[in-house]
Amino acid sequence: MIASETPGTLGGHRRRRVYGRLTCKAARRALGTGTSYAQQRVFFADEATAIAAGYRPCATCMPDEYKAWKARQ
Repeated sequence: MIASETPGTLGGHRRRRVYGRLTCKAARRALGTGTSYAQQRVFFADEATAIAAGYRPCATCMPDEYKAWKARQ
């Protein structure tokens, strides 16, 4: 693992192209299953960075942001 000088406040999943809070129940559940989820994990400093990278908000931990994103699609 490579330490970051600026820790992220949001976590994402490369394959699913989704980002959410580090405390997200869905992400924590996926990490706990022992699958390759952790290998696909990325971190973002803020929402603008995640969105610019092409990620969408998590429907579980960011429902309002997800609804707004869905309405724009």
